[in-house]
Amino acid sequence: MRAAFDENGNPLPDAIRLTKIGKLVRSASVDELLQLINVLKGDMSLVGPRPLLMHYLPRYSAEQARRHEVKPGITGWAQVNGRNAISWEEKFRLDVEYVDKQSFCLDCKILWMTFLNVIQRKGISADGHATMGEFMGTNP
Repeated sequence: MRAAFDENGNPLPDAIRLTKIGKLVRSASVDELLQLINVLKGDMSLVGPRPLLMHYLPRYSAEQARRHEVKPGITGWAQVNGRNAISWEEKFRLDVEYVDKQSFCLDCKILWMTFLNVIQRKGISADGHATMGEFMGTNP
């Protein structure tokens, strides 16, 4: 990504900052392979809710914060059920569903579905975004 900012010093949207090479790397999910180092270190799991930006933490509802009851993962239930093409609320709902139903069989299913989604390049971006818009919190 390019380092491009608006007049207030805020990063411009991903669609503007993403380079052609970045789009190719992102569409093939090659950028995720570096996270295997975090799995080997024990900081992450292969399967679990995707880690998000730290400044999102105060924006979570109590239910959404439950996603932190398990280790974050490279892929997860929300990724194989829509990735960036679903709403933040749906992502969090799926993350909490994974926390409640976590099992070896479900992890195997998620890994298989991840493989298929990468091959098919499904859910890479949200409508109107190169990746996903910022999570601003959920209205009660």
